[in-house]
Amino acid sequence: MKKMKTFSIGEVAAHFGLPISTLHYYDRQGLLPFVSKNTSGQREFTAADLNLIQTICCLKGTEMPIKEIRQYIDYVMAGPATIAERQQLLRHHKERVLAKQQQIEHDLVEIDKKIAKYDSPAAPQMITRELQFAAHEKEQHHLANPYH
Repeated sequence: MKKMKTFSIGEVAAHFGLPISTLHYYDRQGLLPFVSKNTSGQREFTAADLNLIQTICCLKGTEMPIKEIRQYIDYVMAGPATIAERQQLLRHHKERVLAKQQQIEHDLVEIDKKIAKYDSPAAPQMITRELQFAAHEKEQHHLANPYH
């Protein structure tokens, strides 16, 4: 039987575009219990390990807290008896991601409005009027004018 290739921590870090220190951090946080060490005490990663690290990167990239990622990995390590728990955890996370995505789309509308305003040939006049209005408002309320 042909021996499957393993990967060093440096190779894994390069593959995922992560610093090695991030993988060490993940290990200290209990996210890599599936990674084994060789007889020299160095971590050796298998293809299956890379699949789980891809999932960890996905969850981290979508802002899942480390504590919840650790819970997910604990469920994975426990085997198929935890499928329902994994589904619940991932569905809850997906709801948060979709809400964040909706907020980002809303915020992009505001950014597009600002860009369109600044692209306008009348931008200097519009900005001057806005500053004058803001300064007048501050003056009316006896507040310091922070605008220059």
